[in-house]
Amino acid sequence: MSELRKANTDQAYFITLSVVGWIDIFSRSRYADIIINSFEFCRKNKSLEIFAYVIMPSHIHFIGRSLQSNMANILRDVKAFTAKQILFSIENENGESRKEWLLHMFKYYAKYKQQNEKYQFWQKTNHPTEMLNHKILIQKIDYIHNNPVAAGLLTRAETWAYSSANPFSVLKADVY
Repeated sequence: MSELRKANTDQAYFITLSVVGWIDIFSRSRYADIIINSFEFCRKNKSLEIFAYVIMPSHIHFIGRSLQSNMANILRDVKAFTAKQILFSIENENGESRKEWLLHMFKYYAKYKQQNEKYQFWQKTNHPTEMLNHKILIQKIDYIHNNPVAAGLLTRAETWAYSSANPFSVLKADVY
């Protein structure tokens, strides 16, 4: 996130948010929906624009910017809020067959980081890449949309439920 602290807020960034240990948490729609709801909140309240996104089983890629808020602060808040909400869901809602294993893994990753009290959900790095020109933007959008295909999860990008490539996606991309 240090690269984003100095960022020019006028620019869009390609950002990756990864779950610790590359744990496949977003294979459950209830956790992916927490991400969507958080992005929607940031759109309405923090002027976040999202130009392309994909929620993969263990990570998220998106291109976004905010003309009014600092992207580093938005990412910090999104990561903190979503981690708390997902962990709460794992601990308290029925239907998570992997509950004990997931909590064990998130506790395992937290023990090596002083700032984590009990669990660590997100990896610390976001790998931001500034969208300096149209060619880079198109290349990153293509990468985002084809990520599920490249991972062998399906054969057509537009059929992935949690992607701006899907015309029926609940989170619509902003026009760039």
